[in-house]
Amino acid sequence: MSKVANKGPMSQLPFEWLVGLRYTRAGKRSSRNSFISFISLISMAGIALGVGALIVILSVMNGFQKDVTDRMLSVLAHVEVFDSHAGMQDWQQQAKNALRHPEVKGAAPFSETQAGLMHGAEALRPAMVRGVLPAQEPAVSDIAKHIRFGSFEALQPGQFNIVLGIDLARALNAGIGEKVTMVLPQGTVTPAGLVPRMRSFTVVGIFAAQHQEFDAGMAFIHLQDAERMLRMDAPAGLRLRLTDMHRAPQVAEELKKIMPAHLQVRDWSKLNANWFAAVQTEKRMMFIILTLIVAVAAFNLVSTLVMTVTDKQPDIAILRTLGASPNSIMKIFVIQGALVGLLGTALGVTGGVLVALNIDVIVPFIEHLLGVQFLSKEIYYINTVPSDMRWPDVAKIGVISVVLAFLATIYPSRWASRVKPAEALRYE
Repeated sequence: MSKVANKGPMSQLPFEWLVGLRYTRAGKRSSRNSFISFISLISMAGIALGVGALIVILSVMNGFQKDVTDRMLSVLAHVEVFDSHAGMQDWQQQAKNALRHPEVKGAAPFSETQAGLMHGAEALRPAMVRGVLPAQEPAVSDIAKHIRFGSFEALQPGQFNIVLGIDLARALNAGIGEKVTMVLPQGTVTPAGLVPRMRSFTVVGIFAAQHQEFDAGMAFIHLQDAERMLRMDAPAGLRLRLTDMHRAPQVAEELKKIMPAHLQVRDWSKLNANWFAAVQTEKRMMFIILTLIVAVAAFNLVSTLVMTVTDKQPDIAILRTLGASPNSIMKIFVIQGALVGLLGTALGVTGGVLVALNIDVIVPFIEHLLGVQFLSKEIYYINTVPSDMRWPDVAKIGVISVVLAFLATIYPSRWASRVKPAEALRYE
């Protein structure tokens, strides 16, 4: 019974495979067989939809994280070294020490403070004001490339010029050449009491980093002007750029060993730890939820195979009387269910990969067709749907789907293997 005797292209297959394939095609076109075939198709479609949706959703979430991270790191440094108690007097020497590390390719000094900005009758707007050296800043960020109006090089010491984010400039209704007033929370003690520290700055540039947090809440001034405003005689620290941003946590730990003990070192993932933790949690929860959808579709195979076993009991009895072992009967129905799972997984992987690779075309088409925008820049930082399909994710999803389909075949197959020929043929 292990091989079939007839000639043909499939003649070398074990008989369990041939019977399992025949049952998958539903055999006779009776109403009951047609119904079982329909349920099999529904199970296959459910698996395909679940697998495809899981691939697309994870690709979009990966793309979202990559896109936002890239935009954040066009303004943020990969690693920051700073002294929280006083300025870094020897920042040039510390920059040389950091650049000795083979993975550090750029270093620049900075000072940073929270401030309020005003223009005319507009309300006070909070902003993170960063003091930089325009000549050295391109070594650690791409902010100079994001200038829309004006010039980043116009930040000259002693002139008290400022570069604003585009949304911040709109909120202040301030354009190139106009004056904005900076108000620092650190006050000045006078006979009349504590007076906020204020200074007028001239807008010489407007940047658009395409990241709402920075475009609406960040401004740049010259480092010397920042030191005068903060009444410091040295920058707060250094910002470093690495050859591989994903190695930032490891490089930060290595820099701690070569930097003086009083200096603090932190990488970019620590600066936005809450955001990255939230994204990772969302990815895990979305993976679990969509995997449950795949599991529901896979376990629909249980009802399909149970109905098939009930319908095929006379066939099972005949095979048993011809010498088929219980294990062979079990293999027939495992093969049938596994084929449905494999086909559903293959269709889902194919569809999911095609959608994930072309989502930049599909989503704009749907938005144009329906007249809607799925992502608002003010909420999601970006206004397009990104996609970053990763083959390890696709492989993991495919394996999980096939395993779930296989597990769904175990109970009906074991039940089929225990059918007694005499009882099955009693009323035939």
